[in-house]
Amino acid sequence: MRFVTTRGGGRPLTFTEALLEGLAPDGGLYVPETIEPWTADEIARLPNRTLTEIGYRALRPYTKGELDATLFEALVVDALNFPVPLIEVEPGIFSLELFHGPTLAFKDVGARMMARLMASLDRGDRDLTVLAATSGDTGSAVAHAFHGVPHTRVIVLYPDGRVSPTQEAQLTMFNGESGNVRAYAVAGSFDDCHRLTREAFGDDALSSAARLTSANSVNVGRLLPQMVYYFHAVAQLGAPAGELLICTPSGNFGNLTAGLMARRAGLPVSRFVAATNANDVVPEYLERGVFTPRASVATIANAMDVGHPSNFERMLWLYGNDLQAMRRDIVGNRHGDAAVKATIRRVFDECGYLMDPHSAIAYLGLKQTLTGRQRGIFLSTAHPAKFREIVEPVIGTTIETPAPLAEALARPRHILRIPATLDALAVLLHV
Repeated sequence: MRFVTTRGGGRPLTFTEALLEGLAPDGGLYVPETIEPWTADEIARLPNRTLTEIGYRALRPYTKGELDATLFEALVVDALNFPVPLIEVEPGIFSLELFHGPTLAFKDVGARMMARLMASLDRGDRDLTVLAATSGDTGSAVAHAFHGVPHTRVIVLYPDGRVSPTQEAQLTMFNGESGNVRAYAVAGSFDDCHRLTREAFGDDALSSAARLTSANSVNVGRLLPQMVYYFHAVAQLGAPAGELLICTPSGNFGNLTAGLMARRAGLPVSRFVAATNANDVVPEYLERGVFTPRASVATIANAMDVGHPSNFERMLWLYGNDLQAMRRDIVGNRHGDAAVKATIRRVFDECGYLMDPHSAIAYLGLKQTLTGRQRGIFLSTAHPAKFREIVEPVIGTTIETPAPLAEALARPRHILRIPATLDALAVLLHV
């Protein structure tokens, strides 16, 4: 399997090269040259396969020839060591709960898999520096996944004052240790954090000196594992009965891109719904045919506060810049804070099911799109306790604190701040 850049530059790379390089030198994103299809028999047998068996089948084509099959299987089993259940919230509408990993967010799937792949495939003679920007959950998932991994150091950038207190507790929980993980609060938005990572990767001298690689979904090693839970969702749903829609709450659009790749490989889903908050540049593109990045707007679904989603470039590549083809597979919609709060309360009161703001946006997007006998799955991307400051006043009761959050909240808070400049980041990278 070879990997090429969305912008067509350079030579095709191996998976190891694409994984460790992160962002392509031409500024593009790595994508698999081909997406190996599943056979009809494999799809039919999905209900009989476990999460890790599905993970092995979904990812093996991309690592074949670079990792021993037995070792790769062990990495998958070790990374995906938590459940990803499908819960029926109301008739025909299902929640895929992706928040049962160590940091209680969907990004545990990709981050844990990527950390193990990097540890197994990196043969460099110097430590690897993993640089990640986060609008909320990526950073804590990456920090936890790489914590203690030999020959790596991790630098996470997050927007100061624009993540929840619970998210910040998880992001900074390792700052007080003399370990390999540090998180820094950047004076700006997520777009500023993302810009800094792009500038660092674009500085050849800096990138080479620090042996930089990315842990954001721009890295194909974190993107591809997200295909796994789409197949796992269909496996739990059982034999298809009518059309199936899947709604993905979308910010930087890596999660949706992985779903689109899974569909290209044979996932039996009729259409995807790209549900966003006020940061709606992709729904706008689907409606008007114009992509206009802009400064992000702060909302209660802060992990989706992205005004220039990087994975949109991969979406364009998948569809050959064909707007009509993309419209056939994806419908976009957006939802404001008031509607999100009202939905959290209504679903809790009527169905006894509690959602965080991001999952509520996915539920809303699905409900708005479903028609007739269609069944739908929405992705629940974070545990509601991670957003207790928003959710508890809405439902009028307290949320039980899961053990991983209790541990993070109990630690002394060590906040490290930097300005949103490449010079400030370069100082950290040269340490």
